[in-house]
Amino acid sequence: MTGTDAQPNGSTTPVASPPAWTDRYRTAIMGSAALPQAMLERGEGAYVWDTDGKKYLDFLAGIAVNSLGHAHPVLVEAISRQAAALIHVSNYFATEPQLELAERLRTITGAGDRGRVYFGNSGAEAIEAALKLSRLNKGRRTVVSLNNSFHGRTMGALSLTGKTALREPFEPLVPGVVHIDTTFQALEASINDTVAALIIEPIKGEAGVVDLPEGFLKRARELTTEHGVLLILDEIQTGVGRTGSWFAFQRDGIVPDALAVAKGIAGGVPIGALITFGDTSDLFEAGQHGSTFGGNPLATAAANAVLGEIERADLINNAIRRGEQLRAAILGINSPLVVEIRGAGLLLGIGLAQPVAAQVSRAALELGLIINAPNDSSIRIAPPLIIGDAEIAQFTTTFARALEATA
Repeated sequence: MTGTDAQPNGSTTPVASPPAWTDRYRTAIMGSAALPQAMLERGEGAYVWDTDGKKYLDFLAGIAVNSLGHAHPVLVEAISRQAAALIHVSNYFATEPQLELAERLRTITGAGDRGRVYFGNSGAEAIEAALKLSRLNKGRRTVVSLNNSFHGRTMGALSLTGKTALREPFEPLVPGVVHIDTTFQALEASINDTVAALIIEPIKGEAGVVDLPEGFLKRARELTTEHGVLLILDEIQTGVGRTGSWFAFQRDGIVPDALAVAKGIAGGVPIGALITFGDTSDLFEAGQHGSTFGGNPLATAAANAVLGEIERADLINNAIRRGEQLRAAILGINSPLVVEIRGAGLLLGIGLAQPVAAQVSRAALELGLIINAPNDSSIRIAPPLIIGDAEIAQFTTTFARALEATA
């Protein structure tokens, strides 16, 4: 579209309109991801607005990242205060926010005095650290992971990811990774004295929020302990209160050897961490791993603020309560498309009777609701931990309309 500008002689010349954001994106951003669905410019609480002024109820929270929603005053104040004092110093120096967060993570994970924390900048970096850690376990080289799992897109994390379509274009990947079905039979057949580590998501988020078989994690702990295998849990998506406890493994009454966390820990500021337990904390030696930005004071101050507010506002119990409300509300819609609800707390997967998840997600977006279709027959919802009755009522009405528009 063009307009006109008046010239001194009274003539006019065409003036091109600014290019649409979609055109700018296509020409400036690497084509490794699909074109975004909208261009957002601000948020508040559980809501975001796009550049056209349209308001959306955000029930994805940046894929389980925005634990406190958008523009939460506690997080905004913590970031502003820290930015005015110190943003980055490298890992040649310690800072108070870094030490405070490490100590807090040792407490809420149950790692205690024997626990140690490594800071990176993302979930994939936490997984890369975990993979390197496994190589230090008795010189063993085999790592067992689950089919249909997701651990990240960097080369090591991708090697662990149990999705063939994601791995194949980049093979050969890191050798020594064995993917198994999520069955007791496969688990018992694969864990032996030659294995370095077993890595598990307590709930498979990118697979569509798929639960493990009941007792699977406990049996994994028994077998790994028996054979000297590290049990490494990927709680990048399930952790930080989202499933109704600080971490999902705590609901199973087990203790891992290492725990990868990221996403919701700092409410949107990039950070990742690997927490080790017991003797596993002695495996890394000085100089064997590091990160320039890892554990910087800005990110760790943000994480301290988020974790503190989750505790102060009792948002873990809110995740339990609101998760139960959402389950009941979704089942109450009585749509023939809805056949199953999976997950825990505020990480829920809705199984559909037909492969129309993308259509449901698009219909919801048009109606002002942000949800996610991780595969053809699943809808994932992961709203901010702060949601209440009003947001759940709006979600229910809008989601019902999206289902109806798709059926």
